[in-house]
Amino acid sequence: MTVLKTAIATYPHTKGLKDGTVSVPGVQFEHVEVSPIIGAFRRMCRTLDFDVCEMAITTYLTAKAHDKPFTALPVFVLRQFSHSAIVYNVKSGVQSPRDLEGEKVGVRAYTVTTGVWTRGILASEYGVDLDKITWVVVDEEHVQEYRKPANVMERPGMNLAEMLVKGELAAAIGVGRVDSPDVKPLIPDAAAAEAAWYRKTGIYPINHTVVVKDALLQSDPSLAPRLFAGFEAAKAQFLKQLSSAAELPADLQVLAKRRSIVGDDPLQRSGTQSQGAGGHHPVRARTEDPAAHRQAGGNVRG
Repeated sequence: MTVLKTAIATYPHTKGLKDGTVSVPGVQFEHVEVSPIIGAFRRMCRTLDFDVCEMAITTYLTAKAHDKPFTALPVFVLRQFSHSAIVYNVKSGVQSPRDLEGEKVGVRAYTVTTGVWTRGILASEYGVDLDKITWVVVDEEHVQEYRKPANVMERPGMNLAEMLVKGELAAAIGVGRVDSPDVKPLIPDAAAAEAAWYRKTGIYPINHTVVVKDALLQSDPSLAPRLFAGFEAAKAQFLKQLSSAAELPADLQVLAKRRSIVGDDPLQRSGTQSQGAGGHHPVRARTEDPAAHRQAGGNVRG
């Protein structure tokens, strides 16, 4: 029996692996609870603390660019659209995404996945020149070797939401709900914009994947497919619940609603997806589309 020190958040689609109702032959999970889970990403990148670890997709790509010895499984424990992630201060003079040029925009760290996706959308869908924005970051990058572009300003420990309300930032990405009448979504009706973008591009953003130490994968070639099957089995339990007539909690209602856009599996693991209501082509599992690649921060070394 192989004991695997594992750090993954408890989602409805990983619960079976966490509570033992789903097992992986020959594997015993030693689950380590890390909250928030982003703390595990940093520990894995810097000190390889885990055998199996959830990880944001751009953190993973940055880590691989710097030769970190772990590899992702095609398991996506978190997928979501990012059009709603950017908000702005209505007193900043910003009225459209292009108005962000020449302004300061906050994001927790430059290689944060939601930030990369949002920058890609701003560049490819709204024509924003990302090089003309000063990106204000308040936290370290998980991969310490990464070097940020020249137009990134570091403000360690500052609160992005407070900076936005005070007018120190014109906009911010990924700050959640900000209790101020001066802070509004930059992209109006983000849900409709996300659905239209998906119909147009077929892109369904990956946010978090799962990585495994290379040494383990190399010593046992059967480990990756066994782990993948375990995640699939846990997800199958979740999809059955999602399809039931029972009343769903709020977080599951969001995923259930998203099925009308992306198809029956809102967490699809592979590169193809059943057609959603729009009859679009299969999903392409990419972190950026080519038009955004030039600027999104993008070439993910970050």
